[in-house]
Amino acid sequence: MSETRRISGIRWTRERAAFLAAGCLLAGIAGGWMIHGSRLEASAAVSVAVPTPSAAAPQPSEPAQMKEMADAQAAPLLARLKSDPGNPDLLTNVGNLYYDAQQYETAVDYYARALKGRPADASVRTDMGTAFWYMGNPDRAIEEFNKALIYVPNNSNTLFNLGLVKWKGKQDAASATAAWKKLLSADPNYEQKDQVKKMLAEVQQHEADRLSGKPN
Repeated sequence: MSETRRISGIRWTRERAAFLAAGCLLAGIAGGWMIHGSRLEASAAVSVAVPTPSAAAPQPSEPAQMKEMADAQAAPLLARLKSDPGNPDLLTNVGNLYYDAQQYETAVDYYARALKGRPADASVRTDMGTAFWYMGNPDRAIEEFNKALIYVPNNSNTLFNLGLVKWKGKQDAASATAAWKKLLSADPNYEQKDQVKKMLAEVQQHEADRLSGKPN
């Protein structure tokens, strides 16, 4: 992906694969199981419930605290951007910092600026789409995933996330199935292939139950 992140293809789409949020999209949680365009992140099993944090455990995930940390980490990069405002790598790195801090609107802004200089960067575009998902905008997420696939048609991370949003965001089981089958066909050694197979089985069972009139 860009100098920055994290891996390639799907590794944590932002190399973030299943995303850092706890929980799992498959369990119906709007945020927790996506792959950062460049990395892979996650890993909870399909249909795993979001664990309840311990009341005694410190919670460093307060939005204000996370933003503060991201601002501090981004400061040196922002200083460099003053003399090189269109640098896609710097812009992506800043976007990644804010994405990791769950400051998705800010992340989207930097990703969009990075893509102006490097529009074919499928990993960054996938990360931006995933940020839109977390912002509650599945349509825009799908739009960005589809744009990413124009440049890299078999991008595993993009297909992984596209399937999730099609299923959980649009209740479109057929499109989700098509995306995941394409992923497995194009990348049979995909690191998360077992997870993808589980999701396919769950979608197929859900559709079979629906057609037979069984309650979900």
